[in-house]
Amino acid sequence: MRQLLTWVVEPGFFSSQPVHVALIIGAAAAAVSAVVGIFTVVRGQSFAGHALTDVSTAGGSGALLLGIAPLLGFVGFGIFGAGVMDLIGIRRVRGRDLATGIVLGAAIGLAALILYLDTTVGATTGATQQILFGSIFIVGAGTVPLVIAFGLVSVAIIALVYRPLLLSSVSEDVAAARGIPLRLIGLLFMAALAVAVGLSALTIGAILSTALLIGPAATALRLTRRIGWAIAMACAIGVGATWLGVLLAYDSYDWSSTGQGYPVSFFIVALIFVLYLVSGLPGVRAASRGRRRAATATALAVQP
Repeated sequence: MRQLLTWVVEPGFFSSQPVHVALIIGAAAAAVSAVVGIFTVVRGQSFAGHALTDVSTAGGSGALLLGIAPLLGFVGFGIFGAGVMDLIGIRRVRGRDLATGIVLGAAIGLAALILYLDTTVGATTGATQQILFGSIFIVGAGTVPLVIAFGLVSVAIIALVYRPLLLSSVSEDVAAARGIPLRLIGLLFMAALAVAVGLSALTIGAILSTALLIGPAATALRLTRRIGWAIAMACAIGVGATWLGVLLAYDSYDWSSTGQGYPVSFFIVALIFVLYLVSGLPGVRAASRGRRRAATATALAVQP
């Protein structure tokens, strides 16, 4: 076993501080993205999540230009964009997509301008790579408390509005009939979504953060329809893919004579994509349906 571990893990992995920071930040971002991602998929707001990635691109690049932590730009601008989308959107899906598209177009244009300024006026080395595709190995240890704090805020919002959020996600009409304030619930969810997107942008880059938000959640919902189980499963998938991606990226520095490793974001996104494909295989889905039927039969059997 020791020899196998030595063969899989390159020397220095467990003692490297950048690796420790990457594992902590990656796990926090993956777990928060999984929790928020389940409701994003159920509510059919994947497009909104994608739009917020472009909004966060503008925020992160602007933060670099101002010389502050990119995470503050990712999250701050994301929350602003979420508020704008909710302000100009309406309950109907068509109107919501229209608002998302408007914000998406504006954000892409602004991000292009600020990234240009980063590389010319600001002369920030590797700004485009860092913002668009992530560079988790260069994130300082001082960012960890900020990541944990933002993550707790996002999860706390979901926990606070869990029941009305779940009901409004399944049926807005029923939720409205029961007097649930749909606008407030939607706004709070968009704030939690913006924070999750900002954290995933720090991990794998703004342009790829949708993969960490949607991929594990969509995979989990293929395997179970119970929201609690789906959240737990999505967390396990996201954290597992992130940690394995960090390991593979670290090992990849020794795969070539140039000593240049491959991006962490590539491995994380590739692993999530493969897991999503595997979850759709007939045998896997049939086994999942069988477990659900067995659980239902057990529940019925124990009822008085």
